[in-house]
Amino acid sequence: MADHNKVWNNCLQIITQYVTAQSFKTWFEPIVPLRLEGSVLTIQVPNKFFYEFLEGHYVDILKQSIRAEIGEEARLEYLVPRKQTPQPGSTKIAVPTNKSNSKYNKTAPDKIKNPFVIPGIQKLKIDSQLNPTYIFDNYIEGDCNRLARAAGVAVAKRPGETAFNPLMIFGNVGLGKTHLAQAIGNQVKSMFEDKTVLYVSSEKFTNQFIDALRNNAISDFAKFYQLVDVLIVDDIQFLENKVKTQDIFFSIFNHLHQSGKQLILTSDRPPKEMKGIEDRLISRFKWGLSADLQIPSLETRMAIIQQKMSSDGVDLPPDVLEFISYNVRTNVREMEGILISIIAQAALNQRNIDIDLAKEVISQFIDNISNEITVEYIQKTVAEHYDIPMEKLKEKTRKKFIVRARQVSMYLAKQLSNKSLKHIGGAFGGRDHSTVIHACKTIENMLENDSRFKSELSDIAKRLRNSGIEFNESDLG
Repeated sequence: MADHNKVWNNCLQIITQYVTAQSFKTWFEPIVPLRLEGSVLTIQVPNKFFYEFLEGHYVDILKQSIRAEIGEEARLEYLVPRKQTPQPGSTKIAVPTNKSNSKYNKTAPDKIKNPFVIPGIQKLKIDSQLNPTYIFDNYIEGDCNRLARAAGVAVAKRPGETAFNPLMIFGNVGLGKTHLAQAIGNQVKSMFEDKTVLYVSSEKFTNQFIDALRNNAISDFAKFYQLVDVLIVDDIQFLENKVKTQDIFFSIFNHLHQSGKQLILTSDRPPKEMKGIEDRLISRFKWGLSADLQIPSLETRMAIIQQKMSSDGVDLPPDVLEFISYNVRTNVREMEGILISIIAQAALNQRNIDIDLAKEVISQFIDNISNEITVEYIQKTVAEHYDIPMEKLKEKTRKKFIVRARQVSMYLAKQLSNKSLKHIGGAFGGRDHSTVIHACKTIENMLENDSRFKSELSDIAKRLRNSGIEFNESDLG
């Protein structure tokens, strides 16, 4: 009869081909082979959780390895030491003979209390808690979010298999963190029907944990979250100073990460700036990728507004679009509220959507509607006039038509904005103040000697004024 140690060592040789070195060390090295009786191999595991984890994640591998050594009739028996569990001394698991894929035959959710379900009502399938309107198609890409969006798309295509695990998305309020995080979840759901995706705010997670503590159901709480393939936790910074909640989240994080599951976290600050979060959690937050969302540029804000208005079937006049984009600069969520208010006011009061209506509505959200013109807005307007990409104004090129557009932009920025020459130069690809002075002198000479160019500059000024920017014609020299 074959020796149980030899059989198990041969099984381990097979198992090493299918699991990572870390997983092998964590889940297989602690196993002790005890005896081999006929086609039944008995192994000892440290505790009941260990056995449940092996059953839920590695049954296929174990089945394949012992069948290779013992034969098709092979069965595996787990022995859990009595001192660590009130259960009988051993637990038996027969290797399944049906053709179902046991990779997904985890402990069924309906046997564990689901914190998202009203007590007494069970669901076989975990509800993702995702908002189906948050998708990549309506998440506008710009310089402000390009890295985060690209990482999100990569994660959605290969959840748990990229270097972006966890994916930490951080940025100020209203910049689209929740939208992007849920877009990843919705994309995973559409591409992988077998994967369980769950979105939860850190506040809800904390409240569920408190309920579990009160009802002596910590085990069910942890097991529920361990069933998830993609876990999205919003506003993770609100776990600050909640020591016990951090402890259980640390355990869940480790379990999911070691199992190759995907974690997506959002925060209003990068990990290094989080206070009241344990160092061991901060360290894990840094394992993957931290991608920030910045304030969207003027062009991105305009694209966001156009997309939202188009989805609502509203045709927004160009001057109103530019006026809103210019005045609402920091918060996409606030922008959405303003757009909804404008549409509502126009519908209820039977008014046309124009600059006056936009000013009335915006004044309810913003204390002082700014008429100060920005260098960025001047660049955009001049680039549109000359029909060139705005970024060309910042490039180091000597093409005549681009140089002219750049010099016009610098001149208008000096005349109409309150920015310093250093600031203006910096906005054009890091040029210095002497370049701005030279551009201004060149344009002033052209205004004195070229009536056609003077008319051209007047047309650009008209475009600026039509967007709600107020200035005197004499400001242009």
